Amino acid sequence: MRRPWNITNVAVYSLTTYSSSFKFNMNICTYVSLVNMSPKTYVIAIDYNTLTYQNLIDQCQNVVLQILSKENINLVRHLGKKSGFKFKKDEYLKKNQLIENWNNHVILKNTSAVLELTNSKKIYEFDDHALFCFEINKSKSWSYNTLHFNDLIHQKIIL
Repeated sequence: MRRPWNITNVAVYSLTTYSSSFKFNMNICTYVSLVNMSPKTYVIAIDYNTLTYQNLIDQCQNVVLQILSKENINLVRHLGKKSGFKFKKDEYLKKNQLIENWNNHVILKNTSAVLELTNSKKIYEFDDHALFCFEINKSKSWSYNTLHFNDLIHQKIIL
């Protein structure tokens, strides 16, 4: 039996952040929630031990939240199970032609939707994650074939 917090079937996201030298990194997020409608605001929990967290702390303001599609499922191990400190995700994605440009941002090909987020603020610190709040600047939807938490369980990627 799964624990209660693993019963939900939330969408799977990837967050694109940039270093001070403009190298991009992408991670996998499932602790994501729209928390306000005016202005539209997301809260995302970010693990402290990630390059994503480091980029956000270093004042990264160019952030893109990507809602992954089922076509992106094979990227979850690379973007979520490997550390951006040890594995050059940007080089891997470029080499395998898995990215494209949207609104002057690097995004994954074949996502369900993307959101350009601004006004990053760290709003709360837990033991292993920090909550960051972002406002939506722009967005674009392409597909309703969204990748969900249960898809990762069924493919034995998690749990």
